[in-house]
Amino acid sequence: MFQLQLRHAGVITGAALLLTATATACSAGKTTVGTLSFRAHDSPVVLTYSNTPVQGCHKIRLPHGAAHVENNTLVDVILYRTPNCQKSERAEGIYIPTSTSNVTATGSLPWRSFSVVH
Repeated sequence: MFQLQLRHAGVITGAALLLTATATACSAGKTTVGTLSFRAHDSPVVLTYSNTPVQGCHKIRLPHGAAHVENNTLVDVILYRTPNCQKSERAEGIYIPTSTSNVTATGSLPWRSFSVVH
């Protein structure tokens, strides 16, 4: 009977570890659904990201950064004025909910990177 209890405990422990590993890797390989569009101040050029991985930091590959964004995805994003998704005293992250847009104020720093809220 003692061995049986240990086996059940081992099965429960193994199942808990499997669920933990599955939950941790849940967003691995997943991407956004929809598009994120960026445009520099007074520029006709639009840079569009689609199926962006939900993990990590993503640089906005416009030479002078972005002043306009349209979030047409099913997820929220955070925009940063630094190229590596870091906040600073002068450059806080800006939360952009799904299906919204935003424009920077004249004279403010452009957005240089973004991360996906997941």
